[in-house]
Amino acid sequence: MKNVLQRLFNVRREEALPVGLAVLFFFCVLTALMVLRPAREALGMQRGIEAVRWLFIGTAVVTLLVNPLFGWLVSRFPRLQFISATYLFFAGSLLAFYLIMVLAPGAIGVTTGEVFYVWFSVFNLFATMLFWALMADRFTLEQSKRFFGVISVGGTCGAIFGPWLASLLARPLGTPALLLISVAFLLLALAAAWGVARLKPHQTPSRSGGSAEAARAVDERSRIGGSAWEGLRAVFRSRYLLGIAAYAVVTAVMATFIYFTRLQMVAALGQGLDQRTTLFAQIDMITQIATLVLQALIAGRLMKRVGVPVTMALLPFTTALGFVGLTVVGTLAALIVFEAFFRAVQRAFMRPARETLYTVVAREDKYKSKAFIDTFVYRGGDVLGAQLEGLLGRLAMGLVALTSVAVPLALVWAALAVWLGRAQQRIATSAGWTAAAPGIVIPAQAGIQKKA
Repeated sequence: MKNVLQRLFNVRREEALPVGLAVLFFFCVLTALMVLRPAREALGMQRGIEAVRWLFIGTAVVTLLVNPLFGWLVSRFPRLQFISATYLFFAGSLLAFYLIMVLAPGAIGVTTGEVFYVWFSVFNLFATMLFWALMADRFTLEQSKRFFGVISVGGTCGAIFGPWLASLLARPLGTPALLLISVAFLLLALAAAWGVARLKPHQTPSRSGGSAEAARAVDERSRIGGSAWEGLRAVFRSRYLLGIAAYAVVTAVMATFIYFTRLQMVAALGQGLDQRTTLFAQIDMITQIATLVLQALIAGRLMKRVGVPVTMALLPFTTALGFVGLTVVGTLAALIVFEAFFRAVQRAFMRPARETLYTVVAREDKYKSKAFIDTFVYRGGDVLGAQLEGLLGRLAMGLVALTSVAVPLALVWAALAVWLGRAQQRIATSAGWTAAAPGIVIPAQAGIQKKA
């Protein structure tokens, strides 16, 4: 078993339990999200594509308003308490939606559907952000390079299992029952989060001294402190965090370009709702299978061997080549292939590599700054991409114009990826981070991180 774990997944025997719990955690989070995603997409499209652009803006505004509240929770409560409070809040919201759908079905309309679309988008952002924040807090930089690709497999399996479960149970149990299923998986995810937070993957009971145990006990009870808006201010004070924010914006813009190009091409076919749903499902299935293979066999070893800069630069180059190929061919089949490659590289390589960037920042930034970047900044990129794509469409400039914007932007994106990866290594080297226990911030290290 030890040799199998080491060779296939680059995980040592004493690391198997915490990594396994992390995989279970991500599986449950993505299952809880993806079991509801078909309902979100159907409700959001009721007023057409232009309405979706406005829903993107609504989501960005709501995430900006929620960020101070989340920052307050992070400042006032220990880590496991604010993580629990966040997941339990979303579980309670799902129960409220369930009661409305069961007790007052007549209240469900277009406006209610748009509210659910925005709420789900915020839920999606915060649920995955908290997962990766805890991963960055619990694993060292060296471990993150080995583990994050493997851990992402759990999310991909959940992304496959969720829609399958929805298709299996929606008709016999009804759509409202899917909300209860999502609640159950959220609670399972929370239980796994507690397990991950309380285990040290780099220590075994025999190796852990009394001082390490005492440090961990203090670590679990301590509050992060600071103000609710500290995450926003920290981003603009740190070139490193600002670079991560810029990378997130470009990622969102590119993903939105592809998303609306797909909507336009599918809408142009003039098919009915069932045919469109089937086509979207086929795209998702191809993407998830490709992602699963890349994550399970390549991602962890690739990041460890070629480093974070090259791994993060793979998605920009994939995007540039994809837009050029799509412009030349111009068919829906080409778009399906492009989108499948884009998502597979994004989820298997880019996302785990990007999350390692947070392993070398102070704990406050792992939760507050990351929350601001992964929610409001990312959704801001969605809004920017949606409006820019819509502007090009209204000017009747077509796919060629979109490619002329996307390709130069992808080159800047790749350069930013290389800079971030090198900056991460400089911070880790100067602070001795790879040898330090994750989640424990030494004042001198914190100062280095803020200036980076």
